[in-house]
Amino acid sequence: MSFFHELAHQYIDGEWRTGTGSWDIIDFNPYNGEKLAAITISTAREVDDAYRAAERAQRPWAAAGAFRRREVLERALDVIGGLRERIAEAIIDEVGGTRAKAEYEIGLAEEFLRDAIHRALHPPGSLPSSPVDGKENRLYRLPVGVVAVIGPFNFPFLVAMKSVAPALALGNAVVVKPNQNAPITGGTLLAKVFEDAGLPAGLLNVLITDVAEIGDAFIEHPVPRVVSFTGTDRVGRRVGAVAAGHFKRTILELSGNSALVVLEDADVDHAVAAAVFSRFLYQGQVCMAANRILVDRRIEPEFTAKFTAAVAALRTGDPRDPETRIGPVINAFHADALTALVDQAVAEGATALVRGRTRGNLVEPTVLTGLPAGSPLLSQEIFGPVALLVPFDGEDEAVRIVDDTPYGLSGAVHTRDVERGVRFARRVRSGMFHVNGSTVQDDPLVAFGGEKASGLGRLNGEAAVGAFTTRRWVSVQHGRSAFPF
Repeated sequence: MSFFHELAHQYIDGEWRTGTGSWDIIDFNPYNGEKLAAITISTAREVDDAYRAAERAQRPWAAAGAFRRREVLERALDVIGGLRERIAEAIIDEVGGTRAKAEYEIGLAEEFLRDAIHRALHPPGSLPSSPVDGKENRLYRLPVGVVAVIGPFNFPFLVAMKSVAPALALGNAVVVKPNQNAPITGGTLLAKVFEDAGLPAGLLNVLITDVAEIGDAFIEHPVPRVVSFTGTDRVGRRVGAVAAGHFKRTILELSGNSALVVLEDADVDHAVAAAVFSRFLYQGQVCMAANRILVDRRIEPEFTAKFTAAVAALRTGDPRDPETRIGPVINAFHADALTALVDQAVAEGATALVRGRTRGNLVEPTVLTGLPAGSPLLSQEIFGPVALLVPFDGEDEAVRIVDDTPYGLSGAVHTRDVERGVRFARRVRSGMFHVNGSTVQDDPLVAFGGEKASGLGRLNGEAAVGAFTTRRWVSVQHGRSAFPF
């Protein structure tokens, strides 16, 4: 039985249930339009059921101790290993990722799970000094309780794991609401992994639903104390505002408009390879993708010739074909929007050095240059295989162009002088910036997140501990205190 039939249910309190909503979410293969599953949505009643189950299960889980939690997470890693091929096939079918993308996603999800296994044994607190004689300060790190996770469609298994694994490791319970375009790989697949690993019932719940049915109930419910959201800044603003109104903490991983900067002393061939990967990985449907390729005018002709040749050679087609580099975008709405965006840019004066065709959900790569100053396209996120080449004169202008956007998620600079690259990176208002690499990077131990409209908070490593625990100060006075009255 395929994952799509096996896992097309709600997962609440350790049970696979049919939602009680009046309509179904249809899960489609974006490449061939095949109907993968029909899932009856959950209602506000199931939202309450899931959160109450999580609330009941969380305290015993926290009390069970770090070694017990570690054992479950270690078994989850083994489960993923045993299901690796089926998971890869599901990612290819549900979100249109290529085989290489699926393998990359699974491998990185395993690394995040390994780090969570380590975090389960993280020291539970510290002993800060006190200026008061005989006073002992104990600062405990305790689970926040229940964590709400709202995931994206692009790297659904990985991004959900980045929150679910450390939250569970640190003694919390979790309720996941996956994106409607990835209800299996971003939701119920994780439920299966942890169920097979022996996670006690109620600690991980998955709700497949829509705001049209439940409104803001998933965020407003009184049980969850932290909301981890990955998606667009438009939706993120709503999530953040609703959560703040209920005094909930948020981790918001939002949109980007990253730039890859090529200085005049760069290794051009390496910069071209990094730029192609940074822009066109998973059809450019990546928040860290390099929307803008900034090139010093002194090397612009050489870089442009090599970059356009490399882009034109990218094969667009069936993601199951090992030769395919560009698969389908997630749905027809996105395909149409990208086509309209390119048409509008050309009408406004841009030149298409490479002009891809749109065939169904297959959008071939496009490279645009000569966009007029002030073009809205330069400052917005482009979630698809469209690259903008932008020349500049000197580092100061490059920094200005990089920062001329509401976003500040990721970026990269290429130069043969590494320390020059580091100095450049430190000047830019961005949560992450990489020297002589790609703009698309994620490491389990390094704080991940953006500035400006690209989000709030950080995930990964120590940052995940801060995200999913709360500090509690307990002091002990040894001996008698002297009071002023």
